[in-house]
Amino acid sequence: MKVVYSDKHQLHDPQFFISRGKVKRSNEQPERGARLLAAASGAGHEIIAPHDYGAGPRAAVHAPRYLRFLETAHARWRELPDASDEVIANVHPFPGEPCAYPEHIVGLAGYHMGDTACPIGAGTWEAAVWSAHCATHAARLVLDGERAAYALCRPPGHHAYTERANGFCYLNNTAIAAQCLRAVHPRVAILDLDVHHGNGTQGIFYRRADVLTVSLHADAYNTTPFFVGHAHETGEGDGLGYNINRPLAVGTGDEGYLAALRRVCLEIQAFAPGALVVALGLDAHEKDPYKGLAVTTPGFAAILAQVASLGLPTVLVQEGGYLSDDLGPNLASALRGFESAA
Repeated sequence: MKVVYSDKHQLHDPQFFISRGKVKRSNEQPERGARLLAAASGAGHEIIAPHDYGAGPRAAVHAPRYLRFLETAHARWRELPDASDEVIANVHPFPGEPCAYPEHIVGLAGYHMGDTACPIGAGTWEAAVWSAHCATHAARLVLDGERAAYALCRPPGHHAYTERANGFCYLNNTAIAAQCLRAVHPRVAILDLDVHHGNGTQGIFYRRADVLTVSLHADAYNTTPFFVGHAHETGEGDGLGYNINRPLAVGTGDEGYLAALRRVCLEIQAFAPGALVVALGLDAHEKDPYKGLAVTTPGFAAILAQVASLGLPTVLVQEGGYLSDDLGPNLASALRGFESAA
């Protein structure tokens, strides 16, 4: 399988993260990309660099004012007296109250950044742009006839909304890949396998019937993103019935995960998409720092083999999966499982 990778991801090295009230270094570190690359290369996959696809693919998913914010935020922030090295939002609009679009960078940060887990540093914008290029390039490979391609995206993207960064994510790579595939396929499905619900992806497609969004994740009542990701969220308007959430009990292992996956695969087949995007979160692993689910390393092979059995042209987009000795082996297992059944 071709692996699309850019070393520009190293430009994004977020330092600020709050966990249970304590300030720590972010779990979304450049070493993630290095370990995933080493695993893919060691397993014999061809590593290729993405092309520069310009602003079009990201502009097809994200609002212009949000893209302007991401591109200029760090420079504007650093002009403030006594500003931190990273843009970190500290005030947010409250849902339901009147909300004006701010002009000041502090207000803009609060408007466009959903939490403190998405600080913007000097290299964040460039890294996010090239992460999106990886997703676009993988989608183009599939449109050009590849059975599947893997986009090694960092920073990840599935928590990013049309105009809001969130949870380590800035540009929604999964949504960008799906929108690219829509240029050829009337219907595209997204299957999110990350331990956390892909709330940004859901938000982007929630009122659309041309993209089916399906997510298997640890129960969002008990883990982030908390406020969305529940089974009763099925879409709105034209999109009613085209959003499927299958929350799993915290600690679910291989057997329970595969049983839920078999059911959602039937729902994907009923939708009859022309292509599939998999938001490949490896943080469902039993030893991932977040410990939301308990999938084993061999379990990832079984999961991706089940996905491959759908027989669809498939773009695999890297989402979560954090530092542990098992991160690289988990990716190698997942790719091996997919290819064994493709």
